[in-house]
Amino acid sequence: MSARTILTSLTALALLGGCASTGWMAPQAAPVEMAEPADDGIVAGLLADSRVQTAFGEIEAMRTLNNERLVELTEIPAPPFAEQARGADMAARMRALGLTDVTIDAVGNVIARRPGTAGSEARSIAIVAHLDTVFPEGTDVTVHREGDLFTAPGIGDNSRGLVVLLSLIDAMQRAGIETRDDLVFIASVGEEGLGDLRGVRHLYENDASPFSSFIAIDGGDAARLVVTAVGSIRYRVTFSGPGGHSYGHFGRAQPHQALAEAILRFTEAATPITLDGTKATFSFGRVGGGTSVNSIPFESWMEVDMRSANPEKLDALHRAFLSSVDAALEAANARRRLGDALTVDLDPVGSRPPGEGDLGAPIVLHAMAAIRAMGEEPELTASSTDANIPISRGIPSVTMSRGGISRNAHAPNESWQDENSHEAIQMALLVALAEAGLVSGE
Repeated sequence: MSARTILTSLTALALLGGCASTGWMAPQAAPVEMAEPADDGIVAGLLADSRVQTAFGEIEAMRTLNNERLVELTEIPAPPFAEQARGADMAARMRALGLTDVTIDAVGNVIARRPGTAGSEARSIAIVAHLDTVFPEGTDVTVHREGDLFTAPGIGDNSRGLVVLLSLIDAMQRAGIETRDDLVFIASVGEEGLGDLRGVRHLYENDASPFSSFIAIDGGDAARLVVTAVGSIRYRVTFSGPGGHSYGHFGRAQPHQALAEAILRFTEAATPITLDGTKATFSFGRVGGGTSVNSIPFESWMEVDMRSANPEKLDALHRAFLSSVDAALEAANARRRLGDALTVDLDPVGSRPPGEGDLGAPIVLHAMAAIRAMGEEPELTASSTDANIPISRGIPSVTMSRGGISRNAHAPNESWQDENSHEAIQMALLVALAEAGLVSGE
């Protein structure tokens, strides 16, 4: 079959967020091109297995239980860098489902290993959903339900992902499924925004390749399959000066003018980089500074986000940004008539590695086959998720749907609707078993 281009939605990543939530306001993602690969038939074989069909039935039967889990998990706050309570709850739930090897690591990741039959020869297959939300401490996370519609901050992104992890464990335990390789279920910390993927980064700090393949659960559209990692570079930039009275000290260098000039210069330099080829973006997410209308501010700050799945484009944006800030500082100081010169502080607040996955890797073929088994046509796309880390290291990785319909991710009125939500869990089960190997029941 000839090469085809599949256009999909790339999630709006508000509040400096980084996850793969989909919603009605999501902009169009850059296309991912691939030649149609051959299906290896493994997923079809799994579908014919009686134990898999039993697990499918169990997944459908636990719909009410899963919605109870969803409400309970959502109402445990998990603000940035404070996921401990939700993590402890997940660890207890994993143990209650029969997993004995459950630990919480130094940064707060909850890691539950379901051993395979291969013993010391077993590979490790990671299945990951993040614990954290973008919402600050003190946010009201009470869930409001109207029929099958659940509304609360973080309920889709990513409390529902955690429910998928629990459902997979539960269904395999109930159906008596054994795998050749180990399945490692991970509730990760720090996926969102300034967390900068710190949970998954930690997993790779002491072992360059702790997992043979990596499945992230994040994002709503059942057909959506993330195979390419959108990298990002983020800074908080602060121009500082002596400040003073707007009239009495007129002529001193103005931090706001320097900031405005940096924005303008970077916009002019970066725009051509974004016009063609692999998608590249930049944004000035927040700005601030100043004390009153009749004062020269003593500081002016902004937070800047740059993104692309192409390392060369991301590097080009980065270089243009640094040059623009330097030029703006020089120009502002050249204009001053009196007082000390401005200084600038560039504080890196995030760096997510980009990478293009192997579109012919078995995990991608298995995920596509699993999506098709549910009557959907796979939509391959690029996004920023926990899978960025393994993709950038060449580890076969995908990010799959958490199921249902997610809306308004990262907003206080975020909602999740229970519509065919069992299908995403069934898809993830098929991919997990295809990767880990279903042990014969004979």
